Amino acid sequence: MITFKRPDGKLAEAYLAEPVNPENAPGVVVIQEWWGLDDEIQSVADRLATAGYRALVPDLYRGKLALEANEAEHLMNDLNFGDAASQDIRGAVQHLKATGSSKVAVTGFCMGGALTVLSAGLIPECDGTVVWYGFPPLEYVDAQAIKKPMLAHWALHDEFFSITGVDQLEEKLKAAGVNYDFQRYDAKHAFANPKSDSRHLPPLQYNPAAAKLAWDRTMTFLKNNLVN
Repeated sequence: MITFKRPDGKLAEAYLAEPVNPENAPGVVVIQEWWGLDDEIQSVADRLATAGYRALVPDLYRGKLALEANEAEHLMNDLNFGDAASQDIRGAVQHLKATGSSKVAVTGFCMGGALTVLSAGLIPECDGTVVWYGFPPLEYVDAQAIKKPMLAHWALHDEFFSITGVDQLEEKLKAAGVNYDFQRYDAKHAFANPKSDSRHLPPLQYNPAAAKLAWDRTMTFLKNNLVN
């Protein structure tokens, strides 16, 4: 865990995973699901580090973790999304840039996906976003402010974030001329999380094939926008 400074000067903590050769390596800020900064989201950062990226996961819940859905919902509802995106996540992007990464993307899952969509319009230092099955209320999306490419992975059978809402978000981005790539998968919510099945929540289901395809597309997107 490291400490970094938010734009407002307050300090926040984050999990940092560094590649073998961190010097000048591009960065990725990873945003947690509604469970918190748990082992699974840390493993995503570790995987990115293995692929050559400096991965930073800000602890949006300030050390709190949820094991049950009602706990997660309570923590998520207490979170100030605007503050999280404009302060914690932007501060994390700025920290990676200040410590050697010339380009930095933001990616997030579920609740983190919604925050990633917000970050695309709120963080000018961000060089691209990868959204995993999550979006905020569309009235909060300032599509005109999104200037960098966005890749998004959506589940066709998502009971938390309807594909109808995805279609409406796509129309909004298209109208604003955003450089986006929406990929839809024949899967349920949280299809990329291997722990989804162990949560015993019917709306969640791990889908290894969809997860691999989405990850491969993510690696291509990051290479094209952060490395090349």
